[in-house]
Amino acid sequence: MAATAAASLSLHLRLRPPPYAHRSPLRHAPFLLSPSPSIPWPPHHLHVANGRLPPPCRPSVKAQAGTIEAPSLARLGGAVETDRLPADVRDRAMDAVDYLGGRVTIGDVASRAGLQIDQAERALQALAADTGGFLEVSGEGEVLYVFPEDYRAKLAGKSFRMRVEPLVDKAKEAGAYLARVSFGTALVASIVLVYATIIAILSSSSDEDNRGRRRRSYGSTMFLPTDLFWYLDAGSSRRRRVEKDKGMSFIESVFSFVFGNGDPNDGLEERRWKMIGQYISSNGGVVTAEELAPYLDVPAPAEQTNSKDDESFILPVLLRFQGHPLVDDQGNILYRFPSLQRTASSKGGGSREYVGTRWSTMSSGIEKFMEEKPWEFSKANALERAMVAGLGGLNLFGVIILGNLLKQMTMTPGGLISFAAQLFPLLQIYAGSFFAIPLFRWLLLRKTNNDIARRNKAREERAQELLSPEPSLRRKLLSARDMAQRKVITPGEIVYTTEKDLLDQEYEVREWERRFKKLESD
Repeated sequence: MAATAAASLSLHLRLRPPPYAHRSPLRHAPFLLSPSPSIPWPPHHLHVANGRLPPPCRPSVKAQAGTIEAPSLARLGGAVETDRLPADVRDRAMDAVDYLGGRVTIGDVASRAGLQIDQAERALQALAADTGGFLEVSGEGEVLYVFPEDYRAKLAGKSFRMRVEPLVDKAKEAGAYLARVSFGTALVASIVLVYATIIAILSSSSDEDNRGRRRRSYGSTMFLPTDLFWYLDAGSSRRRRVEKDKGMSFIESVFSFVFGNGDPNDGLEERRWKMIGQYISSNGGVVTAEELAPYLDVPAPAEQTNSKDDESFILPVLLRFQGHPLVDDQGNILYRFPSLQRTASSKGGGSREYVGTRWSTMSSGIEKFMEEKPWEFSKANALERAMVAGLGGLNLFGVIILGNLLKQMTMTPGGLISFAAQLFPLLQIYAGSFFAIPLFRWLLLRKTNNDIARRNKAREERAQELLSPEPSLRRKLLSARDMAQRKVITPGEIVYTTEKDLLDQEYEVREWERRFKKLESD
């Protein structure tokens, strides 16, 4: 009775074997979180004992003839399994689950999100454990993960990390904005301090009458920094239009002029692996090296004359998606990715005639080649860059003049002059780096953009080869299409699910066995 009661309470994924060692195990033992000697790990799909496929099967921990062994999803305890995942892996897996409708295989998530196979598996197991997801098992031993529609809400309610992450991201954005604004404000402050100090030094070097006249004379000059602040704060109508169109204030454009606006290809590797995974999956898990070359960093065909058969660039793809090479009847080397051949989605798929001029039709929704974006010197427009450069030059000129005046001073400085003298080394560094950093970036960006253009051209040429393939390449592509085996697992093929109570499925299995034995006797 104790074993029966334990089994009836083991619902969905919160399952574990009863702790009584002297009791006989349940016929449908719960899933285990940790690997066991009888369960292959990681289980990319369920293995069948004795090497033969059973009829719809009864999951069991024991490796009995005609039974399926399943991986676990959860364990008792308060730990949130998803919090152990890297944030980007978790988010990419969840986006893939959403796109595919909440019913996925490991290969579906790996190909859609561009994750490694083991990363996708760990992510699905953690998500299912934390959100009440469950497994479905097909008659061929394939495992599917099914998630409720509100799984995101359930996960957010459990995970403190997911609730805190948006606040941390906002804090980072605020810090980055303050850094940009502070650097631009420092330029204005430097100009005001430098020229105010110059005026103070010149004024202190004259007698009382001349000092009075120069105070009145330079009083009009001191309007310049004030007018500058007014301009930066209020701005002209043209500057306001530019800020509205570009989404960048003038103060921010100062930082953009000096340091740029970041990497335009941020997330490039993620985008690359997504395209590769989706291309392999849509073509039935069998592709040629030539088909993946437009997404990798490969030399142009003209540069590969001495090593045309070198396909070593495919190795990172094989490692990531657990593929392996195979040779067809004509001696062509193809690459099979078994984990990406099993799917719960009917989207995509290739066929024999999609070769050559119809290649682009087959790859609908997938870019023909990966294109990197060139780096921009600054996103500020020409007028803003000219104004920033002018203010930087004004500041540099003032620092040079102030340096000469400080060297010529014979009296002990005080007040503003003393303060400026103490900060003068920092003022020099700021004024010099204001132009040294952009100059270095400009030289570096020229080389970087030339390399990007070369890589983009090489990938485009590789893609053009597929649009008009040579006869040998055409035969190779046709062979890959013939060997494609894209298996769509439909709901009708499911023979076991952890969504139901184990005792209910016990009754269903006994009923199925009764019918199966009847068919065998007939």
